[in-house]
Amino acid sequence: FGFPLSIFFIVINEFCERFSYYGMKAVLILYFKYFLHWEDNLATAIYHTFVALCYLTPILGAIIADSWLGKFKTIVYLSIVYTIGQAVLSVGSINDLTDHNRDGSPDSVALHIALSMVGLILIALGTGGIKPCVSAFGGDQFEDDQEKQRTTFFSLFYLSINAGSLLSTIVTPNLRATECGIHSKQRCYPLAFGVPAVLMAVALVVFVIGSKMYKKVKPQGNVMLQVSKCVGFAIKNRFRHRSKEFPKREHWLDWASEKYDKQLIAQTKMVLKVLFLYIPLPMFWALFDQQGSRWTLQATAMNGDFVGYFLLHFLKLTLFRPIVNPILIVIMVPVVDYLVYPLIKKCKINFTPLRKMTVGMFLASMAFVAAALVQVQIDKTYPVFPAAGQTQIRLMNLGVAPATVHFQPQLQSVDVAPNEATGYMTFETSKLQSLDIISASLNKTEPLKLLEGQRYTLAFKWNVLSIDSNLIFDNLTSKPEEGKNLIRFINNYPFPVNVTMDDIAFGVLNPLSVSNYSVFPTQPWSFIIRASMPLAACIVSSKEFGFGSAYTISVDRCTNYTLNVTYFEDIAPNTVHMAWQIPQYFLLTCGEVVFSVTGLEFSYSQAPSNMKSVLQAGWLLTVAVGNIIVLIVAGASKLNKQWAEYVLFAALLLVVCVIFAIMASFYTYVDPNEIEAKFSEEKKEEDNKDQDDNEKEAEADSRM
Repeated sequence: FGFPLSIFFIVINEFCERFSYYGMKAVLILYFKYFLHWEDNLATAIYHTFVALCYLTPILGAIIADSWLGKFKTIVYLSIVYTIGQAVLSVGSINDLTDHNRDGSPDSVALHIALSMVGLILIALGTGGIKPCVSAFGGDQFEDDQEKQRTTFFSLFYLSINAGSLLSTIVTPNLRATECGIHSKQRCYPLAFGVPAVLMAVALVVFVIGSKMYKKVKPQGNVMLQVSKCVGFAIKNRFRHRSKEFPKREHWLDWASEKYDKQLIAQTKMVLKVLFLYIPLPMFWALFDQQGSRWTLQATAMNGDFVGYFLLHFLKLTLFRPIVNPILIVIMVPVVDYLVYPLIKKCKINFTPLRKMTVGMFLASMAFVAAALVQVQIDKTYPVFPAAGQTQIRLMNLGVAPATVHFQPQLQSVDVAPNEATGYMTFETSKLQSLDIISASLNKTEPLKLLEGQRYTLAFKWNVLSIDSNLIFDNLTSKPEEGKNLIRFINNYPFPVNVTMDDIAFGVLNPLSVSNYSVFPTQPWSFIIRASMPLAACIVSSKEFGFGSAYTISVDRCTNYTLNVTYFEDIAPNTVHMAWQIPQYFLLTCGEVVFSVTGLEFSYSQAPSNMKSVLQAGWLLTVAVGNIIVLIVAGASKLNKQWAEYVLFAALLLVVCVIFAIMASFYTYVDPNEIEAKFSEEKKEEDNKDQDDNEKEAEADSRM
């Protein structure tokens, strides 16, 4: 194919590095929430701080490579930093590192936080520092007459990026979903972070192996520094000559003409025109990068019950989120390029790059409207827990006779059918004093001493001569996280029963006593419930519990060694299906395709040949600023509803979209090649003139 052999090592290096980065990032927000136990806003803030840092450091990497070390050494040294960072993050996620009492929770969370933060800072320095170097280093391997091969290389390069991203977002969430540990089994974050660390080490080794084959261009100075110095001198010089006695110049950058040549000034003008258009762009990235934070957390509160074990295993919960975007990108890029754009062109619509970007921003705004609508439906499924000064109580009739319960003093009366339970009823704690239970002509008064802000279950049954009852403290203050389920058992037998479900032992339960809740994952098969009694042992397969539910299971009786149980729903499972996130991902991906791809194309087409790196740095800077915007909004917002925050972001982007459309309408497209050719021609004429003058002077001297 006419490729330098060194290209093989660069492409493999990029695949491994992108696998490492996106694999780690796919589970990062969940690590913050479920391992470090940070609340949603703090986890979101730290996540976006990390992403912002990853997009700020490329400027540092470009300056180091162009002005000091060169691209090869910069990639090697920062890859070492990168690998160390991944390893430190993996070590920091080991639960047994500080779990000295072996209770399943780290004894020193501060140590884990410190290691994690050090690891993430090193990763940000590494991934950001090498970001502007690797693709440019690959381009350096080709000769000037290998333009076709260079174009093919960049296609392969970006294919390796997407392949690494897609594969890692399949693998690492599944690694996290496994359980590992020495003393106690936990979500396997060390493996989920460790595999990306190994891949980064492989990337470094592969890159170094090809060292002798590379064409290494020496550092020639960083053009960003030249542009910055030119702009700085123009501002300083204009300030010095601010009085009216100095004539105005056509453009404020012309004040740099005393020190810098006209071509550099003209090129800087072109760059600043594009950078000015970049000002509204961070708002798009503020929404786009919430896929990895807010939208991932949204998915954990949804029903991930896809058909079949394979789909359930590979698409449930947090794995669903990372896969959707890269898959949709692979589908939408060719659809947009080869179907949508040609159709628009046939309709004779002048769909300029800036108009495409405006449409992309609008689609991203609509994606957050879709996310808000989904969130409204999710919020409807959340259980309502008692507020301050309130208590909730539920009635559970385990007997064969109907009952009526009076809440005293004369608050209300409730009828409860046999083997059924009411929903949770809310009362002011200070007013509720006792309960009168009436069943089959028997009466029992249950005095109450309740705690504020708690839930209780009153389990009772008619027992011929008396009414047996037990007031149970439910100890549930939130919905189960990560789609897990909480299960407990209550004994409806008149004698003790030993209960197990799969390999979890609930112990021996006395009549009407209840076990503690145990956590069970969602799985596409049933659990086996076993009840051992003095004369027999009975089993039964459980029902499917769904995602994020809590159940109390009553052990009722045994018929032919088959256990009869009754399920009482303490907290309903998630009912909003995860597939409802697809529209918002579809809209955002369409927005990304017409915004991001077009934006890069526009930037390159409007930039001088030697200043494309300046615009690349400016483009990456908009991503960093976008993540900082999320930090500011998440920190300053007083909205207590997530759907309202989604609407706020959608509205902000819509306003920015209108502003960008107005700015774009005033932009005049230029051809940098024509301008550079003009300066080259002028310089050539000047050189010829100087040569003629020198020849004339030499001829005059010879005559003398």
